[in-house]
Amino acid sequence: MSIAFLVIVFIIAAILFSSFVTVQQGTIAVVTVFGKYSRILSPGLNFKTPFIEQISSRISIQNRSVELEFQAVTVDQANVYFKAMLLYSVLNHDEETIKNVAFKFVDERNLMQALIRTVEGSIRAYVATKRQADVLILRNDIVIHVKEQIDQILESWGYHLQDLQLNDITFDDVIMKSMSQVVASNNLKAAAENEGQALLITKTKSAEAEGNAIKISAEAERLAAQLRGQGIALFREEVAKGMAVAAKEMQQADMDTSVILFTMWTEAIKHFSENSKGNVIFLDGSGENMQRTMKEMMALNVLGQQQPIGKI
Repeated sequence: MSIAFLVIVFIIAAILFSSFVTVQQGTIAVVTVFGKYSRILSPGLNFKTPFIEQISSRISIQNRSVELEFQAVTVDQANVYFKAMLLYSVLNHDEETIKNVAFKFVDERNLMQALIRTVEGSIRAYVATKRQADVLILRNDIVIHVKEQIDQILESWGYHLQDLQLNDITFDDVIMKSMSQVVASNNLKAAAENEGQALLITKTKSAEAEGNAIKISAEAERLAAQLRGQGIALFREEVAKGMAVAAKEMQQADMDTSVILFTMWTEAIKHFSENSKGNVIFLDGSGENMQRTMKEMMALNVLGQQQPIGKI
């Protein structure tokens, strides 16, 4: 009797234990009754009818990603190689959406195959209308085109495309090499243009600076010459005034004014000898030259008596 009771208790406990099921967070369980869809179970502790209701599948509602590598051909027959990352998730938690996710495809492998081929086909169809030179700058346009083309298809499957990232776009080695050469030649051209502009600016500034220096030097030379001329004029004026005063005093003292000229001549010779700095000055010291010099001075004196000395 006790053994039968224990068996009954064990069976009841097993039935009760199998009546409760735990669904993990981020997952929804699909319940079927004799193979037919019945309902869905939300995350947490749920109750189901023992031996009748079965959990056929557990569907993740979290974001999932897959990497793609495929090739496309442009309208000018250039091969383009893509590496992309596809981010997708279940569209929502509605019952109809979960039913589509659970029963549209036989298994996860078939879903991934259909999803990848759909994305690749959409990109290939878009790239086939573009030229090779335009593909690199159309990265965002390709993503927008793909999302517009396959969103409706994915919604019928119960999924939504969150994001498509084209991580790498490459071409054949020959095309990549030619593109590098084009970029290098453009860079060299830009560098040459910049260097030419810099040299032109340098030459222009140098010429402007040289012109300004010449202008300043010429102006300084003009002022210096003007000042020298004024100095010479003042010197001559002072000499004339001094000679006039000296001649007047000599006349008042009843002395020959030619002595002044003789003194000026000897002072000039003394000045030449003191400031010649090694230059040789030849003077005729003979008596005849002395007499000729005195006669010339006396002639100047006579001329001075006929004309005021200040105007000589």
